[in-house]
Amino acid sequence: MSDTQIRHGKRRFYDNTKFPRGFAKSGDFTLAEEEILTIYGDTFVSLESGELAPANEEEKHFIEVLDNPELANSKHERTWLKYVRLARGRKRFHTLNGRNKSEGGEDFADEDTSIVEED
Repeated sequence: MSDTQIRHGKRRFYDNTKFPRGFAKSGDFTLAEEEILTIYGDTFVSLESGELAPANEEEKHFIEVLDNPELANSKHERTWLKYVRLARGRKRFHTLNGRNKSEGGEDFADEDTSIVEED
């Protein structure tokens, strides 16, 4: 992880609220991404909140990426954006019951789909 100018965090970064078993065990992050978040996450949070001023060009670019995610070009920036999306974004909820419409506009949810047993 020495290919970056981003400073290591003062402490290891964990999110016990959204990822109580760890980043990698959540199934959302690779081991490399977990390492990036754990080592640099504290710095990323501080840069994002403004508590820490950027010390070099890479940290300045990180601040720009927060406003324009399409500018992300490093693994560190993409990993942080992924974390923000998963931790702060809306959680998708999948249900087995829903309204499905066919291409013709028919609403299948209104049809009687109850099971009738015949003797």
